[in-house]
Amino acid sequence: MSITGRILRYFAFFWVLILCAGTFVQYWDFNHDSYFLHIKETAVKTGWYLPAFYCHIIGSSVILLAGFFQFSKKVYNSKALHRALGKLYVFGVLFFAAPGAYVMTLFINRGTGVFISFLLQNTLWVVFTLTAFLLAKNGRIDDHIRMMNRSYALAFGAVTLRFYIWLFTVLGNGVNFHNNYLIIAFLSWVPNLILAEVINRYGKGSVVVG
Repeated sequence: MSITGRILRYFAFFWVLILCAGTFVQYWDFNHDSYFLHIKETAVKTGWYLPAFYCHIIGSSVILLAGFFQFSKKVYNSKALHRALGKLYVFGVLFFAAPGAYVMTLFINRGTGVFISFLLQNTLWVVFTLTAFLLAKNGRIDDHIRMMNRSYALAFGAVTLRFYIWLFTVLGNGVNFHNNYLIIAFLSWVPNLILAEVINRYGKGSVVVG
């Protein structure tokens, strides 16, 4: 593994930990008294938003960690561990994180473009994850790996979304400036998916590393 690749991997893992730790610290006791839930007060009052919110953030935290370690050669070579983490990832996406995201998307008040971005991202995430699972069941491992690269690229959108929100806030006018959130919404996952396609084409379909 090259030095550049190792630095990028550590950088990615740092942001995964930041997101997961932040989620745990802020919501471990299911306390509704947070800034984000306050601005979503109307949605929370419907009774639909809060269960979906917790399914999404907790499910996403678990699958981000489970999915990240799947790219470790040691984990990949341990068939039992690889399959266990893989099932945890697929189950978490299909039954918790993605369904929660669909419900949350219905309450987005950032405009049609942002709604389309998150709806498209979530739908592709479900399709890629389910397809990857079925490919593995059918023994098409190379195709399975390529599809999982796409799936995790979209899962990692949870990380890049918050990174760009932080970056736009520090260097610019935050998410409330005209069209900023629309830019961030697409920027959080489209480049990730493009990178996954580059890896699939030039990296022999795998990003498994030492």
